[in-house]
Formats: sequence, structure tokens, C-alpha cells
Amino acid sequence: MSEKIRAFIAIPLPESILKAISAAQEKLRRTGLGIRLVRPEGIHLTLKFLGNISPTDVSHVESAIEKATRAFRPFTLKAKGIGVFPDFRRPRVIWLGITGDLEILHALQRDLESELKSHGFEKEKRPFKGHLTLGRIRNRLDRDKLSKALQELEDFETGSFRADSVVLFRSKLHPGGAVYSKIAEAALKSA
Repeated sequence: MSEKIRAFIAIPLPESILKAISAAQEKLRRTGLGIRLVRPEGIHLTLKFLGNISPTDVSHVESAIEKATRAFRPFTLKAKGIGVFPDFRRPRVIWLGITGDLEILHALQRDLESELKSHGFEKEKRPFKGHLTLGRIRNRLDRDKLSKALQELEDFETGSFRADSVVLFRSKLHPGGAVYSKIAEAALKSA
């Protein structure tokens, strides 16, 4: 029996953007709230979490990505603003928001969902909210302290970056955090 592959589809971020995000994470680290921060190299803009898929599904996912990206050219995004999921009363995830060519981003994500559905993958029930996960909150924490930290970062933004490819990543869980490796990549075609 083949081993399952934990996989997701995402837009990778350029090194310059990851460095800027790392500065925001450093501010969160200094709060002493015990937030488990995502390693900068693990930050990406997830379009679809697939979960555990069989190795035979990989070619179907690659095909779906190829078809979904065919009509798209590179577009511009920026990380801006900060928030928490699911809400401030029960914060579990701290995230950076995404601005820029959001209509294009949402159209790409919708097309990807549609192509994946045609290959038998279940459609995500929650509406897509493009974001970059900065860290996770495991335990109860001082919400006043968290509120202050979020206020200090509410005006945070990175420079603009070009979203020019979509990647199928494999995620291997390790005690120190997940390690991601590229399985396949589809470039968004310039005119």
C-alpha cells in the first residue's frame, strides 16, 4: 500500500517579502506571549489544502493546476494588515492579510477549486480568505497583551510582489514544525 502524501497548493513568496514578514514575527516573538511562529521559509499563500492524498492523485492535482492556471498572467499582491482566526475571543492563528489584485487571486482560486472538483476532490466549504499565517496560539494567553501587539502591527505591510506561479507542495510533519517540498509548479504565463 502506498504512503499518503500530505499536500497543499499555494503561491510561493519571494525572499524579500519573507524577510519583511520575519520582522513582523520578531515583534510578536518579543511580546512573550508564547506564540508558535511559522518559520519564514514555511510562509506561503495557500490556495487549497488537500490533506492526505494518494501518490496516484498527484498527477490529477498537477493536471488541475495546469488547467486552472492556463488563463492567468502574473499579478501583484501585497501583505497588509493583521488579524486572528477564528476570532479575538478564541484566537488560534495570527495572520497577515492580502491586498492587491484580489479579483484575480479569487478567480484563480475558484478555477482551481473547480478543476480539482472535476478530479473528485471535495470543494472547500468555507469561503476563501487569502492570508499568510504568521503563527499559532496553543494556549490561553493575555488578550490585552495580544491586542496591544496586534495594534502595533495593524499598519504593517510588505512591498508588492508578483504572484507568478502556483505550486503543489508536500508537507512532512516533524517535531520542529512542518517541512515543505515542491512536487510540481505551474508558471503563470506572461502575455
